[in-house]
Amino acid sequence: MTEKEIRNTYNEICRFISERSLKIAFDLLEKLISEANVGQFRDQHLNLKQTYHYMLKYTVEGIKDPERQKIYRSLIVSTFELSDKVVESLLSRYSGSFEYEKKRALPNLYINGLDEYLKKLENFYIEKDLQILIKETTSGEENGEKLQAGHHQSFFVLFYHIWFRDILPDYEIKSLRDFFMSKHIPTHYKAIIITSLTFSLFRFFDENKFTLLFEIYETGNEDEEVRQRALVGLLINLYYYDLRMPFYPEITGRLKILYEAPGFKSNLEKVILQFIRSKETEKIRRMITDEILPEMIKISPNIRNKLNIENLMDEGSMEDKNPEWEEIFKDSPGMMDKMEKFAKLQMEGADVFLSSFSMLKNFPFFGELTNWFMPFFKENPEIRVDKGASGKVNQKFIETLVHSPVLCNSDKYSFFLSIRNIPEENKEMIANAIKAEMDQFNEIEEAEELIAPGKKGEIISNQYIQDLYRFFKLHPHKDSFEDIFSWRFNFHDKNSFRNILREDVKVLRNIAEYYFKKNYFTEASAIFESLNSANTSGELLQKIGYCYQKGGDYEKALEAYLKAELFDLNKVWNLKKIALCYRNLKNPQKALEYYVQASQLDDKNLNTQISIGYCYFDLTQYEEALKCFFKVEYLSPGNKKVWRPISWCSFLTGKLKQAEKYCRKLIEDTPNKYDLMNMGHVQWSLGNRKKALDFYKKSIKESDFSEVEFIAAFEEDLQHLLKQGIDSEDVPIMLDQLRYFLEE
Repeated sequence: MTEKEIRNTYNEICRFISERSLKIAFDLLEKLISEANVGQFRDQHLNLKQTYHYMLKYTVEGIKDPERQKIYRSLIVSTFELSDKVVESLLSRYSGSFEYEKKRALPNLYINGLDEYLKKLENFYIEKDLQILIKETTSGEENGEKLQAGHHQSFFVLFYHIWFRDILPDYEIKSLRDFFMSKHIPTHYKAIIITSLTFSLFRFFDENKFTLLFEIYETGNEDEEVRQRALVGLLINLYYYDLRMPFYPEITGRLKILYEAPGFKSNLEKVILQFIRSKETEKIRRMITDEILPEMIKISPNIRNKLNIENLMDEGSMEDKNPEWEEIFKDSPGMMDKMEKFAKLQMEGADVFLSSFSMLKNFPFFGELTNWFMPFFKENPEIRVDKGASGKVNQKFIETLVHSPVLCNSDKYSFFLSIRNIPEENKEMIANAIKAEMDQFNEIEEAEELIAPGKKGEIISNQYIQDLYRFFKLHPHKDSFEDIFSWRFNFHDKNSFRNILREDVKVLRNIAEYYFKKNYFTEASAIFESLNSANTSGELLQKIGYCYQKGGDYEKALEAYLKAELFDLNKVWNLKKIALCYRNLKNPQKALEYYVQASQLDDKNLNTQISIGYCYFDLTQYEEALKCFFKVEYLSPGNKKVWRPISWCSFLTGKLKQAEKYCRKLIEDTPNKYDLMNMGHVQWSLGNRKKALDFYKKSIKESDFSEVEFIAAFEEDLQHLLKQGIDSEDVPIMLDQLRYFLEE
């Protein structure tokens, strides 16, 4: 079996187990066990099948057993866990992925005696603190740096030990618990080990790993970096193992208890929204690379002259704004709007820097997988700075980046490594500029923290999710890992979160509103439907209708809008939406009724008048349609939107001179292929065959109309031409003459 087949079979097994279709799950599992060829797995599989067979037999015979449900649940859990072991055995043996190649290389590097190893790491800091306290160093500076570098590498060993442990035994859990509770181990090293714990659980299910993540979040009150990483790790794995969560009440119960803790609801909501927001990252990257950067390149040669750079530093004008600044973007319409949108996204916490830093992940630093998740800290031996003037500038730059709330850790390392070797004066200028920006950001963040506590945690979790995004999207071996950012992140619909979120309307509503704002209408409608079933409101019904409308399901949209009519809420808007649905459902008569009602409530809305005109048009009441379109033209002189329907309705009603007048207006403005074609129809109906041929020819040659498309459109219009007196015998002659014209 290929790795893909193994994983697909495993996913099928888990699905059938979760659906309690154990017979099918056992049959599929047997195939994997045959492939693994491990006697222990066969024995466990046989025992589970026999236990299940007896349980079924006793149930059918009506034998009462108060322990039956307990046994059944235990059987399901055991089947999940045997499946995990079998698949892990197969992947460890056959998988060519980076992850399992790494695992196969590590057996001799597992830490024997984890408790002693962790104490040694902790003692490093205890001894260091004692040396500082007595102002004594036992080794030279160079030797001290070597010790620090060796100590740093020790955490990489620990990272891989935890990542590739299938099951963390109780004694290792206890040692790790003490490690995370230690006051001596720095935050950045605890943070990186949480990532290894997250990856370990993601690779192989272990209830102990879940327990440890919960404990880290609950007990790390003074260490926000640690708590936020633990929460992100929990959400990833609760989402991933959703199918089996109903059979692990200890885990879901722990989450429910935690949900009642002060501040957790808000924290959970923010992290969920950050995961959802990550789905916008690729759109933002395209906006920057395809829209903003090309426009910036296009206008950059003129910026110097437009800003009058040489005179900007005149002392007399230092406090004044240069009026020419307003002209910078005049050659690039919409550029200012895009820049404002970019700034707004940045303030919301969107990942706006991926395109800038995606090409800066090739430094040797990123050759070590662990460094993709390493918090940016100034003592990191891998960004050690030299002494002297150069070192001072680098140190200043590092300290500035440490406190930056807008760059994730991975990008901070990329930034520093990319400018480390540029001239000192340029580097200092950049550092000063960034520091000024960061000081402003930090002032804003501190103010927000006072008003809305939790802002610091929100920044940390957002930066960590962005670090993860870069790993899963940019790492050279990214294809070896399941991309978590391809998930829907519909937490509201998952077993672990469904009940607790539905008990908290505010949090669930905020998630729905974010989906709605970002145009994820399928996800938004599902939550709005759930909220509405609990407490019906006009606004919810209207938003449900709008979601279905945007998804093209006009029947469901109409149903919601009609229900919303019972509420006195934005009547005109609702009436027009009902009418729009009827139009798309090919019921122009009902659409007309609702547009007329909307017009009676707001008779100045010209768009409603245009829509009424189109309803009459769909009903073939062309005279009535013309009245509506002329009314719009009268109330809004120069409104070009109505020229086209006026010209066509005039033609259909035999008002050929009037049709010619409006066709000419369109042709003198910005005609499309149909305008030229319609003018040909009008000229032919007026008896001007030569002019008609000329316009037909132009409609093909001067637009993107192919000859085949033209003929198809012509045949649709033929009935109207015949009504205007065109002889049917002349039609093939006209078309053949057109073909000859096109060959000239």
